[in-house]
Amino acid sequence: MDIRFAQARDIPDMIELLRQVGEVHHQIRPDLFRAGAQKYDEAALEKLLADPNRPILAAVEKGALLGYAFCILQVTEGDPVLRDRKVMYIDDLCVDEIRRGQGVAGALYRAVCDYARELDCDAVTLNVWCGNDRAMAFYEKCGLKPQKVGMEYVLKQ
Repeated sequence: MDIRFAQARDIPDMIELLRQVGEVHHQIRPDLFRAGAQKYDEAALEKLLADPNRPILAAVEKGALLGYAFCILQVTEGDPVLRDRKVMYIDDLCVDEIRRGQGVAGALYRAVCDYARELDCDAVTLNVWCGNDRAMAFYEKCGLKPQKVGMEYVLKQ
């Protein structure tokens, strides 16, 4: 398995993985996420691939996309409250459902951390939906700790 930056030829496989992520979210929170939805379409993915502040790492083997990590480079400078810092935010990390549990996610996560170090980032951050216990356990195993908690009170059932 190799980890590299995603390329345009990966888009069809990325769309399939985006559907898988969408389904995971729909299963956890059908009140928020639509069934069969995906976060990005082909045109949006082409734009992301061209954006140096939105790197996408791809885990590939024999030309097949095993997983990806969509990232966002977040830079805070001159904020009156927050300290200056550079953070690599993992917007989405997905491994093909048939390859889960085989070390792909760990390899992607380590590659994101290595890339963030190359860019002199202070931290790697991400969000996990409550109820996604498998993802939460994986990230805790990687050493991530909660930074903040989003809360809600549902008014309409």
